Amino acid sequence: MRILLIGAGGVGTAITRIAARRGFFERMVVADYAAARAEAAVAAVAGDGPPERFAAARVDASDEAAVVALLRDERCDVLLNATDPRFVMPLFRAALAAGAHYLDMAMSLSRPHPELPHERTGVKLGDEQFSMAPAWEEAGRLALVGIGVEPGLSDVFARYAADELFDTVEEIGVRDGADLTVEGYDFAPSFNIWTTIEECLNPPVVYEKDRGWFTTPPFSEPEVFDFPGGIGPVECVNVEHEEVLLIPRWVDAGRVTFKYGLGAEFIDTLRVLHRVGLDSTRPVTVTAEDGQRVRVSPRDVVAACLPDPAALGDRMRGRTCAGTWVKGTKDGAPREVYLHHVVDNAWSMAEYGCQAVVWQTAVNPVVALELVAAGTWSGSGVLGPEAFAPRPFLDLLTAYGSPWGVREQ
Repeated sequence: MRILLIGAGGVGTAITRIAARRGFFERMVVADYAAARAEAAVAAVAGDGPPERFAAARVDASDEAAVVALLRDERCDVLLNATDPRFVMPLFRAALAAGAHYLDMAMSLSRPHPELPHERTGVKLGDEQFSMAPAWEEAGRLALVGIGVEPGLSDVFARYAADELFDTVEEIGVRDGADLTVEGYDFAPSFNIWTTIEECLNPPVVYEKDRGWFTTPPFSEPEVFDFPGGIGPVECVNVEHEEVLLIPRWVDAGRVTFKYGLGAEFIDTLRVLHRVGLDSTRPVTVTAEDGQRVRVSPRDVVAACLPDPAALGDRMRGRTCAGTWVKGTKDGAPREVYLHHVVDNAWSMAEYGCQAVVWQTAVNPVVALELVAAGTWSGSGVLGPEAFAPRPFLDLLTAYGSPWGVREQ
């Protein structure tokens, strides 16, 4: 397998370090708009295998023609997208045009309903990608979408629970929480702030079998969820996320939700950003000190003012937990379980030099690529992680040295 990885930020860099220890691929080209970032990611794994196994390149992820040319020049079998969701569609289309398979960790962006944003869905996460499913099927190529940790591992957990732990599934709730702190910062998100603002301030989507998909106001339905691994109780709220749009396509469940343990301070900060318009992606005109007038997105300004999450690992303490709570019946009796994956920042930093949140995101697409390379996971069209047998994925994740668990509720 020959892989083009686009995006050499925190997650992309973690992908290279994880993949360098595996032998399932021939070559990985790491590409980024900032050539220095791609070169740094490759330099960090320079001693792992033959020198031609990793290479760096510069590419603009929004330039479909350039991405197609790079895929063809490098004879890549698959494009792994590690950029933020703004670049999903150009990379998605480029992979199809080049005849490559495609994987991502976040899906095409949503647009709220113009009149009733907190009641009805508009354009849902992934709608643009699923609209192109016939073209991917006709080409005989696989677009495996949403294969990070959430979405990704959480979706695999949902399919595993439905297949092996339950006879009927009443509700599936993805629950994400952490006790991470960052020394020296009052406010320092542990993940890409552009993506965090997008998913937290958009209307959350909920699925119910008798209603389909509908929306609620941001931060709705708060609940306290007790996370394993020493994290403990964390208040979680509804957040827009891909699992709610993916799981019902392949898993029969009465209700599906996603709730994120943000914390009151984080929620208050996001609300202030929204109130003053700093969450907007629409460029505004700003006059610089030299008198030059420039166009800039307020959200990009916020991102530029905050520390790079990938560079915070040495200052971070604590653990992060991703998991899927499932309620239903087994052998005629009620049952509830929480399938979970906990990563301690001290371990991920010592083992890979990557902070816990980006490492936990990065390991899952590498596992999926290995399954695709082996033919264990195969198919054509636009498919989510739930479309595949879950056990091989979970077994291989454990073989990577990152075990998961099941807790009876």
